[in-house]
Amino acid sequence: MDENQWTLLDTETTGFKAPIYVLDIAAQRMRGWKPEGPPFSRILNHAVDIPPEASRVNGYTREILERDGDTPKVVYDAFAAYVGDRPLVAYNLSYDLDEVLRPEWKRLGIEPIGHPGFCVLRLTRRLLDPVPAGNHKLQTLRQYYRLPQRGAHTALGDVETTADLMQHVLKPLAEERGLTTWEAISSFADALWFPSRLAFGKFKGRSFRDALFDQELRDWLEWLTRSPKPRTSAMGRWYLEQLDLEPDYTTDVSVAITAGENESNEIVLFRHPELETLRQLIANARDRLAGLEAEYTQEHHRVQVAQSELFARLRPHYERRDALRLEIQYRRKYLETLLIEGEEEAETVGDEYTHARDESAREYEEAAAEAATRQALTDDEEQELKRLHQKLVRLYHPDRFADDPDRQAIYDRLMQEINQGRDQGDIDRLREIANDPNGFLLRQGLTGLDFDDDAELVKLRQLYVTLQERILSILAEIDELRASDAYELYRLSQERPRSIAEVADQQAQEILAELDKLEEEAKQLAEEIEKLTGSEDPFINEAAESCSQNRS
Repeated sequence: MDENQWTLLDTETTGFKAPIYVLDIAAQRMRGWKPEGPPFSRILNHAVDIPPEASRVNGYTREILERDGDTPKVVYDAFAAYVGDRPLVAYNLSYDLDEVLRPEWKRLGIEPIGHPGFCVLRLTRRLLDPVPAGNHKLQTLRQYYRLPQRGAHTALGDVETTADLMQHVLKPLAEERGLTTWEAISSFADALWFPSRLAFGKFKGRSFRDALFDQELRDWLEWLTRSPKPRTSAMGRWYLEQLDLEPDYTTDVSVAITAGENESNEIVLFRHPELETLRQLIANARDRLAGLEAEYTQEHHRVQVAQSELFARLRPHYERRDALRLEIQYRRKYLETLLIEGEEEAETVGDEYTHARDESAREYEEAAAEAATRQALTDDEEQELKRLHQKLVRLYHPDRFADDPDRQAIYDRLMQEINQGRDQGDIDRLREIANDPNGFLLRQGLTGLDFDDDAELVKLRQLYVTLQERILSILAEIDELRASDAYELYRLSQERPRSIAEVADQQAQEILAELDKLEEEAKQLAEEIEKLTGSEDPFINEAAESCSQNRS
């Protein structure tokens, strides 16, 4: 395999509805598992409108293609020269080649380019069975295995991610199975195969291997073989054939006594293969979850520190704006009540305003106090915080006892304390929990922890699914954090330390412009109240007036 030359390709298109037009095509020459030489990347201009749903995914519009794209014939001539006689491989080869490129070449009168190799998606499904990341989407696997971040939903970015996946994830797994030649890998990817976990029916989520000791499941697989649908019957036959290759394990651990040549007894232990695999998968999933939680913790804390600095700079403007909005809200309510229900009822609006104003002031004090606790950590402190949180999540995550509500409640409470320490950058709290978790809980008035981790097969399956769901959830949270304006501010602050002050100045100018309009509206409402009642406006906020004077 190491010396075989082939081409990895990907396309971005107008969607799934025929005719499908290629908007972006990229390729990478490969030697064995590694990229060789520069990639190929071109944009095509077919002079057609781009469906909005496709444009939302890949970002291409007709205007962009007309500006940056080349005619299809020019692009495919260059692509043919790049590919030469190397086989073509793609993450979803049947789509890119059979549904997209070949129909397009036929439509354009272009001779077919290259010849098909193997499908990386089919190879991935077999080597990563059951898939630890929850699904086989390319970007999900990139995040799960911590591969470099490329340009998602661009042809070149997906080619580079597929190359990363093959080199760093699939290659070791293939070599473990003895798949060391091009022919072996291609045959393995192309062979008939179905996932070990059933994807439908009454046994959905179960491993087909459970049929070794579950007669009802075995009967169901035999029922599949009698289906009039060829694919379904082939599935049933394939599962039963695989079972014939498995030892007949009936329990998790059993003991057999055999007689040796000297008639001495020997104890032989048989272990259920899925149980051992699940335990290893769960251990790996806990490590992965702990790593992701620690990664999120570190970045979230940095973002909060940047936001706290911005809040401190803008707090007087925020307070004045909110005070004016509150005054306007209650002045309007006062006028409406005065005109409909009279002065006595209107006076109660003034009392409501006083309460709301004091509550707003209290919330600002609390927000300021919380912001003051978010101090930037040194590099050593950040590494210790990350290391401690990762260790504590691995040991004490409540998912360990999803089947035991009482024990899970204790772990939930402990995890709340761990996460609070994480969010506040409170290394001392995390040290205290790490050094003496039982003592920490007892000081909180809770019972201690029981670290027994025995579980039955079904419970382990449930736990594994729960861990995978949490991993996917934290990956989504990391993506959401990195896509936020707050993260962009933090990133800018690392590139240019003055950027927070610059952003604060810009936002202050925008708020000051809004304040001018709010003050004018508040003034007009106050004059209207005084004219109608003949008395002074009951909604004067002394603190806000002070802020206004400071501003001026």
